[in-house]
Amino acid sequence: MTLQIGFLLFPQVQQLDLTGPYDVLASLPDVKVHLIWKDLVPVTSSTGLVLKPTTTFDDCPPLDVICIPGGSGVGPLMEDEQTLAFIKAQAANARYVTSVCTGALVLGAAGLLKGKRATTHWAYHELLAPLGAIPVKDRVVRDGNLLTGGGITAGIDFALTLAAELFDKDTAELVQLQLEYAPAPPFQAGSPETAPPSVLAEAHRRAAPSLQQRAQITERAAARL
Repeated sequence: MTLQIGFLLFPQVQQLDLTGPYDVLASLPDVKVHLIWKDLVPVTSSTGLVLKPTTTFDDCPPLDVICIPGGSGVGPLMEDEQTLAFIKAQAANARYVTSVCTGALVLGAAGLLKGKRATTHWAYHELLAPLGAIPVKDRVVRDGNLLTGGGITAGIDFALTLAAELFDKDTAELVQLQLEYAPAPPFQAGSPETAPPSVLAEAHRRAAPSLQQRAQITERAAARL
């Protein structure tokens, strides 16, 4: 039976949060991947790439896997009752409930992280606990049928982990080879632990306004849970 995999698509999504795991999961045999939003009007990602939904909340079939990517647009989603209701309804019967990056905050706002181990982008990790999660600083975290990936590029690691769960290790490794996913970054600045202090300080400075805004949203979301 064809596996139904759905990615939430929304304005100001971080496109690599979505397209990284999309490429992995769409490469698996006998799967149908959906890009889901309220309507079929194309949406613009946080970096300007235009993406087109393939189905709506109303027309989306029951999903085996639901994935919530992150991006600068997650703040409004955390207080969007229509979106949260759709996620909760699909999550109730999905085999796997998943997120990448700050998509975890949306799962949290939907009440799906309570008592669950989870991760998100390092800059927003402190917002997990107020939403009831048990924060874990790993690239991919599994708690039962909940799988969360860390920041942006961790979505590929998350999707390969999920591919092995859905099929087997050999299938996941074949996809990894086909994508030539063998990270060898030119710099060792990909995490707070390895980045030069000046680079880390600048990253914190740039994230500060967004962190403050999301902290306020998280406080309101937590009060509703």
